[in-house]
Amino acid sequence: MTMIRNTLFLATCLLTANASALDIRGLTSTGLKAGKALTLSDEEVIATAEEACVYMDRENPVAPTANPYAQRLAKITEGLANEDGLNLSFKVYRTEEVNAWAMANGCVRVYTGLMDIATDDEIRGVIGHEIGHVKLGHSKTKMRTRMLANAGREGLAASGNAAVAELSQGELGGLAEGFINAQFSQKEESAADEYGYRFMKRHSYDPAAMASMFRKFGGSSSVMSSHPGSEARATRIDAMIKKDSR
Repeated sequence: MTMIRNTLFLATCLLTANASALDIRGLTSTGLKAGKALTLSDEEVIATAEEACVYMDRENPVAPTANPYAQRLAKITEGLANEDGLNLSFKVYRTEEVNAWAMANGCVRVYTGLMDIATDDEIRGVIGHEIGHVKLGHSKTKMRTRMLANAGREGLAASGNAAVAELSQGELGGLAEGFINAQFSQKEESAADEYGYRFMKRHSYDPAAMASMFRKFGGSSSVMSSHPGSEARATRIDAMIKKDSR
């Protein structure tokens, strides 16, 4: 779905001004041998996600609280301040793009293009799927990939508590957009689908909305463009509903 392009739309690949964040310039200038794995702690992922959300909110038209779209999303997400230990915050971007994403710090962004064609429960299904990518660790993997790409795939090694170096706005934006536009594997998508289904059941939403969302969007919209096999995924949701109803 973020579902989000993660999104993930979407989740999570930037620098923070906090001493635990990654010093990309410092690491690339050390001449460390390529091939040494980049490691990111959960704290680093969350810190960089905070910066990602700040950047994206600054660069996109955010619907104010009194806006009908913002009010609708507030109603849709009522009672979802925390999910599976993840504190959530929601905002609407006023754009015709059919998209949504979530990041590791719990920020979730839904586009008006998606809201215009989706039911409330279909939107909840998208949100649940995107939270799944975060909780299942997929967002951390995509963050690592984007940071390696940003550093030219050379000289980047484990950071530990490396000193911080400021990224330019161009670098920051490139990392944020790269993460949101990244594609998840079919295996990751299937796992996030199942998480989203359980999310819907847990909150007494209609899980069939996930199947209808797949069938409605197919592979033609932005939110679904990186998610092949829409009918097969809808059928899998149908099968989970049937199994749980026995």
